[in-house]
Amino acid sequence: MSQIFHHSANALARISIYGAVFIVGFLGWAGYELDQSHYNTRASVPREQPVPFSHKHHVGGIGIDCRYCHTTVETSSFANIPPIRTCMNCHSQIWLTSPTLEPVRASYRTGNSISWTRVHDLPDFVYFNHSIHVAKGVGCESCHGRVDKMPLTWQEASLRMEWCLNCHRNPEQYVRPREFVTTMGYQPAGDQEEIGRRLVQEYKIQDARTLTSCSTCHR
Repeated sequence: MSQIFHHSANALARISIYGAVFIVGFLGWAGYELDQSHYNTRASVPREQPVPFSHKHHVGGIGIDCRYCHTTVETSSFANIPPIRTCMNCHSQIWLTSPTLEPVRASYRTGNSISWTRVHDLPDFVYFNHSIHVAKGVGCESCHGRVDKMPLTWQEASLRMEWCLNCHRNPEQYVRPREFVTTMGYQPAGDQEEIGRRLVQEYKIQDARTLTSCSTCHR
């Protein structure tokens, strides 16, 4: 009986199998990289706002403390957007005729809120409490980045679960004395690991088993 396939078909079959494994592996790698990319997480992408508010100017330039505007970060689970009257504390006296600030003045006159674009938006199934993080010595810049260098605000971190877990597993690498929570560009006065371990005990931060329990963030 004559041979149906040429003997080279064996080599082609082996090449196609190896190629398929390579392609599947490449697609898996590409999918992972895309999932982690700034395109998907929107990290480092400046958000356009109705008024181009500059943290670089207000925080880095003038030196306004985070808590002057975000007054609830120490007492509430969320960081509030400051009311327009907070803006008008200054802008009723300076930049009175600036066209850029007309939406602020109009909001103050009419009582209609400005529709700000949210920068950090966690999924609804994630529970996050600002006040507990501040109370435990987690600095604003640990999550939000150097906002004092942001002309327009962007999301610094991926906000993925693995990013949160990295801090929950190793809190001693991130905690700082409470008086420096809002300090931008904080540098520890000594070894961070040593200071962090002491603060973990002093601030009664729970151990990694509790901090990484599903019910801590998913309630």
